[in-house]
Amino acid sequence: MYLRAGVFSLGLLLLSRALGLLRESAQAAAFGSTGMGDAVIVMFTLPDLLVGILVSGALAYVLLPVWAQQSAGVQAAGQRRVAFALTLGGMLLGLLVWLFRDAVVQALAPGLTGDMKVASAKALGWSALVLPLAMLAALWVTRLQHERDFVGMYAGNLIVNLALVVGLFVVASGAASVAEAPISALSLLGACLVIAMLGRLAWLAWRLPARLQPAAIAETAHLPAASLWLWAALSSGLVLLFPLVARSLASSAGEGALASFNYAWKLIELPLVLAVQLVASLAFPAITRTAEGTPARQQAVGLAFLIAWTLACAAIAVVATFALPIANLLFGWGRMSAASLEVIAQWSTIGIWSLLPQALMAVLLTVMATQGRMHTAVWVLGAGLAALLVAGWLGDANGSRVMWLLNGVFGCMAVVLMLLERRSIKGAFPYLACLVPLLVCVGLVSLKPFLLGFSLILTLIFCSVFGLLVIGSAVMASPVLRGLLREKLNKKSATYAQ
Repeated sequence: MYLRAGVFSLGLLLLSRALGLLRESAQAAAFGSTGMGDAVIVMFTLPDLLVGILVSGALAYVLLPVWAQQSAGVQAAGQRRVAFALTLGGMLLGLLVWLFRDAVVQALAPGLTGDMKVASAKALGWSALVLPLAMLAALWVTRLQHERDFVGMYAGNLIVNLALVVGLFVVASGAASVAEAPISALSLLGACLVIAMLGRLAWLAWRLPARLQPAAIAETAHLPAASLWLWAALSSGLVLLFPLVARSLASSAGEGALASFNYAWKLIELPLVLAVQLVASLAFPAITRTAEGTPARQQAVGLAFLIAWTLACAAIAVVATFALPIANLLFGWGRMSAASLEVIAQWSTIGIWSLLPQALMAVLLTVMATQGRMHTAVWVLGAGLAALLVAGWLGDANGSRVMWLLNGVFGCMAVVLMLLERRSIKGAFPYLACLVPLLVCVGLVSLKPFLLGFSLILTLIFCSVFGLLVIGSAVMASPVLRGLLREKLNKKSATYAQ
């Protein structure tokens, strides 16, 4: 079904994320869990985070359906108008970031103090400079998504990560000078950030079809109403705010806490993006092709729930059991201390359980999007974000507690969304088939005390076996999955027979 159609996308996304992990590994090697590491993470991630929160999701939600109904000339005209608005908006937003850089640093990394806080504020000038580039890149990525040019979409991220990895290795080679001149080191990395963003923009411009870049366009395009843009931006951007707010809360514990939380969240984010969210995005066309309330819609929604839930259980079984060796493999280089690795492993072991409610939410939001009910999701997400902020400010904001707060908030939001959508998913949620992989996952995690101290090769083998056991249990428990697998095998047998 839709998974087969997404294999190529998954491969490209996996390659992009793998290089992103290499960048995180280079950051950990260069700075460890230090104030400098906090400053670099804020500088590198702020542009794309702001763009993701404000416009990226809205561009896809609003423009893709509109472009599908327009001629090439009208598409080009609309694209030019949006490009002008985004570039101008990026410049204004960058100016605001620069003018209020001290407040931005205080909000995003409250654990930074003294000279490190001053250096981080100055480094935000580079983030502000590339904001217009990031805005324009988001539009062009959406254009390539419309054209189904997956190579163009994901290769742009490869260019960014490659440039930043090179810069990190250059800085790491002069590690002694980093502590003595943090502003110089951050300036060098800031220049690499500008080069990376320009490189991505050049690549995307080259991949755009030539017909979309005419010297003059006579046709005019009418863009959707502002209210549609607002709801689309809120529904897609609020989700991205949760890890950003959680990282800021964890940073209150002092310098280096932001970096530790960031690396712990990476162990959660990778399976979240590759498994859960990709399944939801690929389920979107399968769900929209069926009528509401029909058996076909129930099967499509139920299959999306089961696959996302099962992959979440598989990721939990692996990360919750082998968090420390995985953290050591990815981040245990250079200046990263053993104590910091233990903290990263502990926090990720707690936070990885949030994949279960996030798996449910990803599919529920997809269903709500097909029914035009995203405004309801916005209210739920907004309430959850407010609860996270209040709970974080009322108590001790250490990384473990913040991870538990995220688990609780995501769990509550998933329950609320399930209740609100109970009619649209009635008869679709495969309760028994989801219970089996969860029980297998819990059983495997309980073996953790007996699986410590193995070599890296054996650990990787155990990780693969754990993932296959969870997935296999879901196949055995689900008649739908067994039927699809049997159908696939029969087709292959028939092909070989011919």
